[in-house]
Amino acid sequence: MLSTILHGCQNNRNLKDKGKSGSNEKYNIIRYIAGYALGIGIFIISIPYSLWYLSSTECFIFKLPIIPHNYTRIIVSALLFIIGSIFVVWSNIFLVFKGKGGPTDIAGVSVTPQTKKLVIAGPYKYSRNPMVFGANSIYISIPVYLNSLGCLIALIIFFLIIVKYVVATEEERLVNDFGADYIKYKENTYKIIPLPKKKTVKG
Repeated sequence: MLSTILHGCQNNRNLKDKGKSGSNEKYNIIRYIAGYALGIGIFIISIPYSLWYLSSTECFIFKLPIIPHNYTRIIVSALLFIIGSIFVVWSNIFLVFKGKGGPTDIAGVSVTPQTKKLVIAGPYKYSRNPMVFGANSIYISIPVYLNSLGCLIALIIFFLIIVKYVVATEEERLVNDFGADYIKYKENTYKIIPLPKKKTVKG
């Protein structure tokens, strides 16, 4: 009789645990959707539209050309866009499947679930912030294509102010979460531009 009661209690506990696990999975899916929707809204729509809008203004600095030759400008722009797209997609894949988390973190608030594992493989083998490198390569391709020096200057200012803050905030979180492992990785891997490791990092 007692064993039957205990068995029933254990079954109820298992059902509750499964229910909690299911709820967490649904919540994480919602967070992923919200994070990527926010990312698309800001990074894929708002920023490119802002650059296009600036290039269409009458202010002389936005009319100054970057590359006078049309074919060269289009080729350079296409190469930047392709390289940037590869790094953005590649980084997202490794964050989701290796890090078990997502990329969207704004002002210290995580929209997508934070990574549970430190990712040092794939594009992260060459850069601590390959997604930032990829996104900015895409953004640079836009003023190059639009042939607007003013847009490029505005983008550089944006990069120096906003991206610097975002990277610093994210790296602070990674140090808190992964401690010595991240500090070692940070010492041996370049910040933005993908380059060979300074020395081998195991893992």
